[in-house]
Amino acid sequence: MTEQEAVARRNCAAGEIIFEDGAPGSAAFVVERGKVEISKTAPAGGQSQVLGFIGVGGIFGEMALIDNRPRMARARALEPTTLIVITEATLRQKLSRSDPFVRGLLNMFVRNIRSLTEQLVATGQAAE
Repeated sequence: MTEQEAVARRNCAAGEIIFEDGAPGSAAFVVERGKVEISKTAPAGGQSQVLGFIGVGGIFGEMALIDNRPRMARARALEPTTLIVITEATLRQKLSRSDPFVRGLLNMFVRNIRSLTEQLVATGQAAE
């Protein structure tokens, strides 16, 4: 990603919520500095389960932009974190230039990840 393509940067304090589970998606993020925890609250019992961590160079929040569904998890900065913000418009523009087969694969991957995540959370098997 070139400097011109990066719409903005967002600085987050340790513990800051970047987005909540169920919120609409308007941007994806690349971690430039820091670390982000991705977690989901189980439907039964309401206990939060950590799904994973995103470090420098990692991307998160893209699934809601690809399939136009609400966020499937909560994202929280674990330490002071700087994020590169990728707007929905930027991602859609990039995807519109890609092969339709690739776009179809992305949609299938997102659907499978959502389904597997729901199954893991429901059975309490998400990784800590």
